[in-house]
Amino acid sequence: MGLTGAGAFLSANNLLFLIFSAMLALLLVSGFLSRLVLSGLELELLLPEHVSARMPSPARVKIRNLKRLTPSFSIELAGRRDPITATPSILKGPVYFPLVPGGAVIEAGIHVTFPRRGRHRENLFVISTRFPFGFLRKTTTVSLRRETIVYPSLEAQPDAEVLLADIAGEIETNFRGTGLDFYRIRPYETTDSARMVDWKSTAHTGNLQVREFSRERQRTVEIYLDRRVPPGGNDWFEGAVERCAFLAWQLSDRDIDLWFRSQRFSCAIPEGGEVYDVLRYLALVEPVGYFADQPPEPPFDPSSVRIVFSVQPGEFASEGWIAAQG
Repeated sequence: MGLTGAGAFLSANNLLFLIFSAMLALLLVSGFLSRLVLSGLELELLLPEHVSARMPSPARVKIRNLKRLTPSFSIELAGRRDPITATPSILKGPVYFPLVPGGAVIEAGIHVTFPRRGRHRENLFVISTRFPFGFLRKTTTVSLRRETIVYPSLEAQPDAEVLLADIAGEIETNFRGTGLDFYRIRPYETTDSARMVDWKSTAHTGNLQVREFSRERQRTVEIYLDRRVPPGGNDWFEGAVERCAFLAWQLSDRDIDLWFRSQRFSCAIPEGGEVYDVLRYLALVEPVGYFADQPPEPPFDPSSVRIVFSVQPGEFASEGWIAAQG
């Protein structure tokens, strides 16, 4: 269009002026229609209840057209990096909506990835369109202000997997053997295995009877996160937080009793809470000064498997923490 305009002014050709005017009119109409298409759009992001850092999480995005009669065409939704904090967008790829009718709500499934743990209060998105002629792309930035608590990453790490295997091996060794004691005879339930049926009692009563056994109490795993970190130790602290989250998640998934502790925090699973209480704490926890007045604490259960994450594991070893990790 620039060459056409320059040629029209240099040559004073009326035909070129008409062509240039038509092209300019189309450009203005395109800009007006693009702005009309983008107006009146409202964005809503539906996240799952539990999300963790650096792991794709399924979500739903809704675009609502507040214009009662005018539809919106060729809408593209993309993420935008936060210009202040330089935080990457949680939406990695664009989402395309060919048509959003007037007064309608269009919903699409997406995957979001939060780059770090913590409290996320704002997410930036860009809504754009090339309608109607594709000459220009009109964009508008949408800021969604909602608080999302993002757990630490639960990705498996080699050293954490080795530690988990050691814990599982310690518990298995402690309970090697039958570990079962006869408890009582009771009526059969649909969830019982046929191998548990006591045929003598069944023949005597005329109804199916099963043998019930009591199992010895499983050893508890105690994990302690020492928040005392020297200057420059933030990288170590973030790594320790992620390892604690991984162990807590895996042990809870294996139905192993867990007691997670830190300075001014304690949670017993399953008696005193659930694993999500621990993950929420780890999502928001921050280190304290290395010389903070928060001395090491002894373990609650002398028979437990004890793991401590500290820059000074020797201090905890003197308090009875056998498996101290630095």
